[in-house]
This record gives sequence, structure tokens and C-alpha cells, in this order.
Amino acid sequence: MSTYTYTCKGCGQPVQIQYANCPHCQTPRPPVEEIARQLTTGGSSEREKSNRKSVLLLISAILGVAYAIYSIVYWAGAAASTSGWEAVGAGIATALVMPHLICAVLAAIFNVLGWAMSSRGLALTGAILYAVAAALFPMYAFFVLVQVILSFIGFAKLKK
Repeated sequence: MSTYTYTCKGCGQPVQIQYANCPHCQTPRPPVEEIARQLTTGGSSEREKSNRKSVLLLISAILGVAYAIYSIVYWAGAAASTSGWEAVGAGIATALVMPHLICAVLAAIFNVLGWAMSSRGLALTGAILYAVAAALFPMYAFFVLVQVILSFIGFAKLKK
């Protein structure tokens, strides 16, 4: 008798290959090809592979949060440190860039949630919001370009 084991699809428990059904939940043994694939990939099940977090989404989320914090600090300081006509100009500049900042902050939030929950929908929402932020204020598009690319690739690589 062999002591090789595979991971049961029904309950996730290890099962020796000589059993026709899982002794824990009675799930039938998968085809031999699938067991061989599990044995050659180190025993990681399809469920474990699908629950892995996307590194690209994590990098995009870190960059997005850093940009959001930097933007909030910069624009809050620019509006508060001036007086007279400079304050009016800073207020106008802040009002012009505000839609871009709101989209970038929302994109960072959705990106973090998409990474944490391995959710394709949240990751796609974050990617779209980054693209909208780039379109809303093209002068600052290069600040979110990397996040746009990483988010769309991270979304595409997540399991359906």
C-alpha cells in the first residue's frame, strides 16, 4: 500500500490514494490526473491557489495610499499657508484638482479592499477609478499611471 495523499475537494482533508471515497466526507476520489497534479505541485489544492492574494494589487494599493496621503497633506498645507490673493489662487487650484484627488482616494480604498478580499469586482472598480482620476486631471495622470497598470493586471490575474 502507498502512503501518498491528496487533498479532498469536499472537506480539504488529506486522503490516502487507496481510498475510493474520502473517509471524512465521502467525496469520491478525483481522477488520477488531478491527484498526480496535486502531488507534483506540492499538495496545494485549487482552493488554496485561488485564495492567494495578488502582489500586483498590493503594490498598487501601497502606492495609491501613499499618493493619497501625500496629496491630502500637500493640498491642505497649500490652502492654509497663504493669505489674500494667494489664498484665492490656492483655493481655485484645490477646487480644480479635487475631483482627481477624490477619485484617487476612492481608488486606493477599493484597491486595498480588492487585495484584502481577493475580489475581482473591487479590484476592477479601483482600476477604473484610477483611470478616471488620470482623465480628470491629466497634468497629474503620471502620479496614478503605475497604479492603473498594476490594478488592471492584478484584476486580470485574479481567479473568477
